[in-house]
Amino acid sequence: MSADAPNMITAEGLKDLEAELAVLEGEGRREIAERIKTAREWGDLKENSEYHDAKNDQAHLETKIAKLRERISTAEVVEESEAPNGAVGFGSTVVIRDEAGVERTWRIVSSHDASPSEGRLSADSPVARALLGRRAGERASVVLPKGGSVLTVVSVA
Repeated sequence: MSADAPNMITAEGLKDLEAELAVLEGEGRREIAERIKTAREWGDLKENSEYHDAKNDQAHLETKIAKLRERISTAEVVEESEAPNGAVGFGSTVVIRDEAGVERTWRIVSSHDASPSEGRLSADSPVARALLGRRAGERASVVLPKGGSVLTVVSVA
């Protein structure tokens, strides 16, 4: 997600982020602290790989916690819309057809909830950005890693 893009998320998605943060700040920190304590008891810290691994994991955990806190603090909670005015929007389910005639169905969701293999496409993705605001019958050009493509919107719900 770019720095100037809104951090759109559903109320449910925000609750999931807050629950994940609570686990990391509680159980996650306790587990790391216990690993560090145990490793310290093994002696010389300079040559104690278990200690260094635990401290490295602690740094990664704190980075993840900081990123989650930032994501939560900048979250813009939006209601999922069922095809506002018939156009693709956040929360819409859209059926598209590519130039080869292959149809795909995607639901436009937040980046946190995205899972393309499960049909959930991030609103921040190039494909979703190209589709946003389009209606059934309209075409959207999108640049993908394997080249450009033209997608036709079959339906929006």
